[in-house]
Amino acid sequence: MGAGVMSSRDWDAASYDRISDPQLQWAREQLGRLDLSGDEVVLDAGCGSGRATALLAERVPEGRVYAVDVAPSMVAHAQSTLGDRATVLCQDLVELELPEPVDVAFSNATFHWIGDHDALFAALHRAIRPGGRLMAQCGGRGNIDAFRAAADSVAREEPFQPRFVGWRRPWNYATDIETAARLGRAGFTEVSCWLEPKSVMPADARAFVQTVCLVRHLDPLPEALRGPFIDRVLNRTGDPLVLEYVRLNMEAIRG
Repeated sequence: MGAGVMSSRDWDAASYDRISDPQLQWAREQLGRLDLSGDEVVLDAGCGSGRATALLAERVPEGRVYAVDVAPSMVAHAQSTLGDRATVLCQDLVELELPEPVDVAFSNATFHWIGDHDALFAALHRAIRPGGRLMAQCGGRGNIDAFRAAADSVAREEPFQPRFVGWRRPWNYATDIETAARLGRAGFTEVSCWLEPKSVMPADARAFVQTVCLVRHLDPLPEALRGPFIDRVLNRTGDPLVLEYVRLNMEAIRG
């Protein structure tokens, strides 16, 4: 979601909340693997609009939930929807500071926006109590490669090309092998990482790619060019739009 050091740009939290059903389903799948007693202190690292945080809060009725995101609009949206079910903080995850150690750090669709995974995992290691757990999923190597290639080809064309001079791709799609090594170096044990393909056919393709897939491509463009850019990318990717996601799963114990 909207956390990470690679981009300080904000998100459209209301649109994300409306169209993020695939991300919510991935969160549900993760939570299905997470055994909780109900009294744990938990962290949602990169909470976005708070949809997954609400599911997490339901699982710990006697515990406490901290929800962290770097995007101000996401934080405001999460605060308004979660109320007293979570303490929502606006922080960069690599500089994470919580009021207390957590038993579980959970994250969904966030870590690929963070450039320095070593710094990220070190920060999470500091935030989790000894013996606590990390469960996270984000974009992994190969994530929506075909769609991103189409977007990059459009960005090299007129009238868009001049706007992308010096533009840096903001995502970090790591492999399972390098992620396991990084978690080990950060001090995590019992590390398990794996890649998982996921095909997504968004119900509202235009809204989905505008809000999620192309959100950082649109940053350098003036308002008048954003719609034409989206149109040209969608014309190139076919109808119906099928996005071939690759999810990077990680589970570990804080040593």
